[in-house]
Amino acid sequence: MEDGYQNRTAFIKGAKDIAKEVKRQASKKVGRGVDRMTDEYSKRSYSRFEEDDDDDYPTQGSQDGGYYRGDSQAANDDEGGHSDSTEGHDEDDEIYEGEYQGIPRADSGKGSLAGGPGSVQAQQFKDIGVSEAERRKDQEELAQQYETILQECGHGKFQWTLYFVLGLALMADGVEIFVVGFVLPSAEKDMCLSEPNKSMLGLIVYLGMMVGAFLWGSLADRIGRRQSLLISLSINSVFSFFSSFVQGYSTFLFCRLLSGVGIGGSIPIVFSYYSEFLAQEKRGEHLSWLCMFWMIGGIYASAMAWAIIPHYGWSFQMGSAYQFHSWRVFVLVCAFPSVAAIAALSAMPESPRFYLENGKHDEGWMILKQVHDTNMRAKGYPERVFSVTTIKTVKQMDELVDTGTDTPVWQRYKLKIMSLTQQVRSNFLACFSPEYKRTTFMLMAVWFTMSFSYYGLTVWFPDMIKYIQKQEYESRTKVFSKERVEHITFNFTLENQVHREGHYFNDKFLNLKMKSMVFEDSVFEECYFEDITSTNTFFRNCTFIASLFYNTDLFKYRFINSKLVNSTFLHNKEGCMLDFSDDNNAYMIYFVSFLGTLAVLPGNIVSALLMDKIGRLRMLAGSSVISCVSCFFLMFGSNESGMIALLCLFGGISIASWNALDVLTVELYPSDKRTTAFGFHNALCKLAAVLGISIFQSFVGITKAVPILFAAGALAAGSFLAMKLPETRGQVLQ
Repeated sequence: MEDGYQNRTAFIKGAKDIAKEVKRQASKKVGRGVDRMTDEYSKRSYSRFEEDDDDDYPTQGSQDGGYYRGDSQAANDDEGGHSDSTEGHDEDDEIYEGEYQGIPRADSGKGSLAGGPGSVQAQQFKDIGVSEAERRKDQEELAQQYETILQECGHGKFQWTLYFVLGLALMADGVEIFVVGFVLPSAEKDMCLSEPNKSMLGLIVYLGMMVGAFLWGSLADRIGRRQSLLISLSINSVFSFFSSFVQGYSTFLFCRLLSGVGIGGSIPIVFSYYSEFLAQEKRGEHLSWLCMFWMIGGIYASAMAWAIIPHYGWSFQMGSAYQFHSWRVFVLVCAFPSVAAIAALSAMPESPRFYLENGKHDEGWMILKQVHDTNMRAKGYPERVFSVTTIKTVKQMDELVDTGTDTPVWQRYKLKIMSLTQQVRSNFLACFSPEYKRTTFMLMAVWFTMSFSYYGLTVWFPDMIKYIQKQEYESRTKVFSKERVEHITFNFTLENQVHREGHYFNDKFLNLKMKSMVFEDSVFEECYFEDITSTNTFFRNCTFIASLFYNTDLFKYRFINSKLVNSTFLHNKEGCMLDFSDDNNAYMIYFVSFLGTLAVLPGNIVSALLMDKIGRLRMLAGSSVISCVSCFFLMFGSNESGMIALLCLFGGISIASWNALDVLTVELYPSDKRTTAFGFHNALCKLAAVLGISIFQSFVGITKAVPILFAAGALAAGSFLAMKLPETRGQVLQ
């Protein structure tokens, strides 16, 4: 028993001596120019001792600083040496146990006596500078070694499995863009939306995605790509589900906002996540193939809208207070890609590059071994062994905060959130450091100009088609003036008519639909209205005398400057009624979106095949220039067919620019800032989309020249600035 106690005492004293020596030598590493890649683990004997079990008895061995398990006799022989070397020295100079964890001890005031507060602060800044230099060197060495490891792992079954899993997440993003646009014509009638409310509903998704892109992109660099993507997709799924059932406009708007916040993290995380499993010769091509799932999401949304929304049989209602129309079924179905992505992503591992950047060697090594073994088995070489034994990890600079065991739980979470917020802020500001400032501002300009022109034009196209259809419809309007109708029963549909200065006496309007009907300066005397369903129907400057309205949806806002004398409303319908009679118009909208989305397929294929051959910059600038030229053809679109053809042409050309921009953004930033930078640029993209949509829509029906000039000018500026960016083809992933 006594021998064991002496052995342990000698071990502790020896460990403290070793720790002190390592700490003293650490400040001299840079000056000595020691190659830290020779033996990573032997240089970290200080931290390795801290991780050893209590029953291990290491002693200092050869010059490489390694450890081995000694016997009790060796420990007894060394006990005297340690006692002599430490005899008579001040106990305050010893390194106390908490200092191994980076926690300064409470009675550390002697340092200020030796050098004063100024020297301590200067030393801290010096240590930070040294740590940053070491961290940067670690990142460069890791980037080179990681590329070599990916070459050994090969490209095979694992990458293709991850391709389809992340493709579902990207597909969910594509669906989200189209959902509100498809349901808006039905939702505006179901919820009795005014023009300002319709505009807000159309833009709210982009605002949510703008917030989500920055939020989840920033968190993905701190808590992991996989975990952030799972959380963001879960939020999108939950609130997409809720939005299909809520009845009020404000609640629906809130759910769509949070749904957009959730899906906003999809694009920045998906591209960064997938790129960290791809070797340099495959990266550009396969990231471009991944973009095809955004197109598939648009096709899925168009097909589901075509199949569901125009059919009243998909609906049900409980009285007139709760109505679940077919457009709500469509919203529910559009949540399926997000749910499928969550289920599939749960079986995939975290990015090994993220683990290695955060000092988690074993976790990163295990995932890379999984990638290697999966690919080798699929290729018929199960006997091949993963030859990598040690991978470079990056020096960590995060400070540990000891909250103590007595700290309340809420306060611990508060401290963690504050610490995480500070880390996110520091990471974001690092994107504007002198090293990345020029790249960041250039990319901001390219993202903004491309998004402004692309989203502005793609929304302007359908609005122009609707405007052309509206003009054609109004050209067929029938006008009746000064008619007198008495004792007549109307039980058929009234559509696209204008009645002026008419007089209706003792007439009955029973079980009919009024669509695009306008009555001006007319008199209704002793008339009876029952079971009326109306769409875009108004009474202007009309007078109703002794008339009765029973079970109608003729609400007060339909009576503009009208007088009601001794007239009664009984059992009015609650809410607004949908009109499913105009199925052809709905099918046309979905068909146009379907064609516009499908038209990007050739551009996707061309960009994927040429991305690694001609380079990212040529692809980006060339596609932007051709898109700019194609804008001027829009002047010749005077009918529906011409506008649809031009929409397909513009979408098919511009998609190559987006693919190249996604690849460039991924490759221009290091791994610890990649999703933060991508999320910021994607958030700026959504802001530009909101501005572009708002500006371009204001010119619908007024002029074509201004939107076309805006779009062409933005694309020309974007292509010029794109050529100032550095080419990343053939470079290792930072």
